[in-house]
Amino acid sequence: MSKFEPDYNHLIDAANNIEPKRIPLYDHNVDAPFLSKVFGIDMLDLATNGKADDLREYMRRFCGFFLDTGYDTVSFECCIGAAMPGSGSLSGHKPGEIQNREDFEKYPWDKIEENFFRMYTPYFDLLCEFMPEGMKAVGGVGNGVFECVQEITGYQNLCLISYDDPQLYAELFTTVGDINAGIWKRFMETYSDIYAVMRFGDDLGYKSSSLLSAEDIKKHVIPQYRKITDIVHSYNKPFLLHTCGCIFNVMDDIIEEAKIDAKHSNEDAIAPFTDWIERYGDRIGNFGGIDMDVICRQSPDEIRAYTLDILEKSMGHGGVAFGSGNSVPHYVPVEGYYAMTNTIREFRGDK
Repeated sequence: MSKFEPDYNHLIDAANNIEPKRIPLYDHNVDAPFLSKVFGIDMLDLATNGKADDLREYMRRFCGFFLDTGYDTVSFECCIGAAMPGSGSLSGHKPGEIQNREDFEKYPWDKIEENFFRMYTPYFDLLCEFMPEGMKAVGGVGNGVFECVQEITGYQNLCLISYDDPQLYAELFTTVGDINAGIWKRFMETYSDIYAVMRFGDDLGYKSSSLLSAEDIKKHVIPQYRKITDIVHSYNKPFLLHTCGCIFNVMDDIIEEAKIDAKHSNEDAIAPFTDWIERYGDRIGNFGGIDMDVICRQSPDEIRAYTLDILEKSMGHGGVAFGSGNSVPHYVPVEGYYAMTNTIREFRGDK
């Protein structure tokens, strides 16, 4: 392929639902174990072993990977969940730190923001240092409000709290929402210049429905999103929501009340990417497209044909960016991934 010259404005246009001059590649994340397969070294160890030189090497290679693969932006976020004392009910399936009102009252809420910046400032500083010319990042402060609440209650216990103590249930969302907004405010003050599009992930659904009732999402979750999108928009940045699942019952409210600019994540078992575009392409940008099952299980030729079909059907529908319908974890075959990205690059004229 010819030398690629990145331009982060293509992704900004897509997020603002403006048809970009060149289709941008986009993935929610490309994880370290997958990159280990690409580079032939243990990228996860480089990122997490606590050695400053190894972290620098990780971030250098990480940013370089996105440039070499044809992205206009580097997908990078650090998640609040890991900075929450006693977390792990969502990510690690441990018992919830907060089971009742007493637990809520004694929880060290004031430690979360400082934990976040203590843990992640070295990563964000190196992201600034190694960002390739012509590129900016997409992401920022990972985890949405629903995921953060689950990290300290667990999903099942959160549902029990909603019946046993509705006031506590409401306060969990507002308290976490306020803390997350505070982290976002400080983050934007420090790092907004290196970011093109801001984003968090908050999986609201599964294959057949939302994980909470539509009424609860509208009442307790969406108002907390708005606190964050207002901060992001005050810096003239678009906001991208990554959320998995069948959430058609709340999408109109997310668009109108949370004021998102774009949405990512799709799987064909729920609805193909073209359905999302047809439903919402007149109001928001749509990112994703290529079903994870296709990337993981089909041959390179089949992936190519599938990807071309999605691309051809999606043109002329506002702001779009293409890549996996979710992210690129360790189990994605390298040849499947490159069959997808190379097809997108050929379609847009890189070759």
